[in-house]
Amino acid sequence: MYAHTNNHLSLEEVLIQTEVVDYIQKRGCDFRICTSCGGPILLPVRMKPPKPTDLQITVGDHTIFVSIHQARYLHSIHMGMVPIFFDEDD
Repeated sequence: MYAHTNNHLSLEEVLIQTEVVDYIQKRGCDFRICTSCGGPILLPVRMKPPKPTDLQITVGDHTIFVSIHQARYLHSIHMGMVPIFFDEDD
């Protein structure tokens, strides 16, 4: 089994769109990028809790946990990863 000694991704390695940063700050919680049948998806951790093997990206006061299965392919985090039902204004 592969174990990570450093579970933090550098912000320089992954481009996070400003809209995603704003979205995370507005929601006020941590998120996780995980695998769905349609590709990577950004969900609140209350819906998809982080795993011990997840990598972490700090965004302001919050964290984006990244599944190790998605991490190798992740170059940017964009609003296309947010499910439509979460992208609606409250």
